Formats: sequence, C-alpha cells, structure tokens
Amino acid sequence: MTIIKPSEKLRPFTKWTGGKRQLLAELNKYRPNKLNTYYEPFVGGGAFFFDLMPSRAVISDSNLELVNTYIQIRNNVKEVIEILQEHSYKNSKDYYLEIRRVDRTGELGKYSDAWRAARILYMLRVNFNGLYRVNSKNQFNVPYGRYKNPKILDKELLNNISFYLKNNDITILHEDFEKAIETVVEGDFVYFDPPYIPLSETSAFTAYTGSGFNFEDQIRLRDKFCEISEQGVFAMLSNSSAPLTFKLYEKRNLHIKLVDAARAINSNSSKRGKIHEVIITNFENIEVAV
Repeated sequence: MTIIKPSEKLRPFTKWTGGKRQLLAELNKYRPNKLNTYYEPFVGGGAFFFDLMPSRAVISDSNLELVNTYIQIRNNVKEVIEILQEHSYKNSKDYYLEIRRVDRTGELGKYSDAWRAARILYMLRVNFNGLYRVNSKNQFNVPYGRYKNPKILDKELLNNISFYLKNNDITILHEDFEKAIETVVEGDFVYFDPPYIPLSETSAFTAYTGSGFNFEDQIRLRDKFCEISEQGVFAMLSNSSAPLTFKLYEKRNLHIKLVDAARAINSNSSKRGKIHEVIITNFENIEVAV
C-alpha cells in the first residue's frame, strides 16, 4: 500500500510524558527497514509513529482522553481547531484552572468529544512542563505553567495529522496492549514503549492513566514479546536501564542495546539530562534502516 503523505514531515501534536523524540535516531537505527503493518500499543505522543508515517498501522493507548484526541484530530479537526482558538484567546491561570476542574465536578461528560480533545491539547501546552498526570481519582492535577507566550494552536500540524490519519489505513484503539496486537502476523513490526521500570527500587511504578502499569504487567509484556517473536513478528521494546529490565529480558535470545537518552521531564532541574535506556529487539539488524 502506498502512503498518502501530508505536506510536511509529521511530529507529535502534543508533549507526552515518556515521549521518544530524543530517541528517534536510535530507534530508526535498530528498526527493520521493511515495514508491513506497524503496531504501537503504547502510542503516547506518537513520536516514532509520526516519524515513520506507515501506510498501515494499528495504534493504541490505555489513556482514553489521549485516544479520543487522536480520533477527534482525524475526524473533527476543524472543530478541535476552533475550540483551541477560543482557549488560546482566553488563556490565563484562572482560565486554565476552570478548564482543569471539569473532571472534578462531573461536568466533563457534558462536553463533546472534540471539546475534550481540545481541552487536553490546551492544558498540555500551558501547564507545568507539558506534563500529563492524574491523581488516584483520575483527575488531572498538574499546575499552570510559567510560559510567557505558549503556542497553544498549531493549525497546520493538526491539519496535516488529520490528513495523514484519514488517508491511510490507520486503526486507533483504546485497548490493553495484548488486545491491541491480537491481529499481528508474521512480518509485522511491533514497537512497545510501556511505562518504564523505575531506576530506583524505592520508586513507584509510573501511573499516567489512573490505573497504572505494575510489575505483573511488565512480566505479561515480556511474555507477549517472546510469544510474538516465535510467530515471526519483528518486535522492539524501549525501557529503562534498571537492573530489573535486564533480569526480565536477558537469557531469552534477544538483543539488548544500551543507548543514551535525554531526561526532559523532572521537577528537579538538576536531575534532567543524559541517562541510559535500553532498546530490546528480537532481530539483529536484518537490514539497516535508512
């Protein structure tokens, strides 16, 4: 299938915690050159997905608001843009807190899906560090940021993403990662980018969806990675360089590469910078990607 391309190279429509823009060179270095159907069951901001722009893909995420945003950009981009224009015009700390509070008052369900998408896009443009974070009640709780002139609306980018999603065979799901890759077959390529295993044993597993992704889920993911490897599926996975990551994946006939990555999101500026992450594949550079 021939890809129908937008007018420019795509990039994520929003910041997303754990985004892979800083790791794209390494991901492209180790991926297979030939792509059949591309799967990304933890799509997040979609940095790798948008960089590849596959003609046929299945993307999914456990975050319902994020999945809705992908769908609304595809189906109702004009309405999303109009609502974002209003948010941009009214932007202030008080206005942000007013928009944020609707998931505390039970009002969120009263708004359209396009409004909900624009709400997330707006908040991630103006809040602290572009962070998506919810509390135990799945309520957005990130404070307002200190940007002087945030770019709340990128009309051209949203229109280009909408064009791409509409004109190629892209399936958007809100499913558990195992369900999201049920249709994978030999020769397909799956990229897993789960919430990372904490570097410190005293750290809690990251929870961006309200439900979390715990150690048992990491084991379930490891087992699924090995299962599809036996089916002739090309699989790649990113994770932290924590000792537990190596313990889970070593001695399984897999290839583990240690790579440098930039830690951009941390409340303590002294803890931002270069860190090590791992890229795990079930193949060894069948063809060097170009």
